[in-house]
Amino acid sequence: MKTPLQYQITEYDCGPTSLLNGIRYLFEREEIPPDVPKYIMLYCLDAYNSDGESGKEGTSKLAMMFLSGWLNQFQKLGKLNVYSTYLSGARASLTPHSEIVGALQQGAAVVVRLMYGVEHYVLLTGAEKNNILMFDPYLRRRPFKEQGVELIADRRGRFNRRVAMPILNSETKEMYAMGVLDAREAVILYNTKTRKTPESTIEYFL
Repeated sequence: MKTPLQYQITEYDCGPTSLLNGIRYLFEREEIPPDVPKYIMLYCLDAYNSDGESGKEGTSKLAMMFLSGWLNQFQKLGKLNVYSTYLSGARASLTPHSEIVGALQQGAAVVVRLMYGVEHYVLLTGAEKNNILMFDPYLRRRPFKEQGVELIADRRGRFNRRVAMPILNSETKEMYAMGVLDAREAVILYNTKTRKTPESTIEYFL
């Protein structure tokens, strides 16, 4: 049985919550070893704010990169059928034929850093034409005024936002923009048992 995707419980834990949501999305509860949530929480929330307070700058890119590699080592030990790829810079673009959209078409879950007033992590779970399906761990009940951003209330097992791809791929600091290419990052997570082949997932975006 898969568990519902979860919301963050502080202002700062969007990173570990999104990583754990990626695992929840891909795997049955019975498949997930306790080491996975234990070490995700241990290594995230590692950034210090300007007052020297631990965790209050959220999760660093270094921690995300480390956990991507750690999950691959975990897979090599036969503990969980997970495979991860860390993308940075221009590789973390989001266009119809990008690496991220290709991964989503193969059934992956993708953690990305973007803007939501401040830098923020969310989980991408699907692509449809010019929109991306997203689970944002920051709880919100009010509909968005911005065009191209839709609040979804009834698909908690998969997504709670539908966002136009050009908004996400924007190099601005507007809501849900991934920002300048040089500063981007994404963590792609696959369940190696359920991953679709590229040949079976070719889609054309008009």
